[in-house]
Amino acid sequence: MTTDIENPDAVSVPEPKTQKKRNGFTLVELMVVIFILGLLTTIVVINVLPSQDKAMIQKARADIATLGQALEMYRLDNLSYPGSSDGLQALIAPPASLTTTARYRQGGYIKKLPDDPWGRPYQYDNPGRQGPGFDLYSLGADGAPGGEDDNADIYAE
Repeated sequence: MTTDIENPDAVSVPEPKTQKKRNGFTLVELMVVIFILGLLTTIVVINVLPSQDKAMIQKARADIATLGQALEMYRLDNLSYPGSSDGLQALIAPPASLTTTARYRQGGYIKKLPDDPWGRPYQYDNPGRQGPGFDLYSLGADGAPGGEDDNADIYAE
């Protein structure tokens, strides 16, 4: 800055700067930030995805347990489980094969049939694989019978 020696009350004028003012970030700084964000995203994805698979399996087990309880209530009221041809729809509305609807619970045994976590309906067989009773299961992540790990069928216990 320059000052006027003869007039001390005069307004001073700033001298022009030789360096330009720096606005924004350099390409290297942006690349470092993008790399760090990508690294953090990868770590989160690696840790979260297996948890999601486990949660889907637990949801299927919980749904199967709920449907199993509804089937037991149906059996107590109607003296037998619904047939395979009636399926799980018998829990919502009385099936045509039911001889008397007087014992069928008003409003059904469940409000809505859930789909398994992979978007497919739960499977029901009567009689089951081991004779009397029923099999209630999900085909797992792959939607095919059998399988291992996440693709394994999930049966009522």
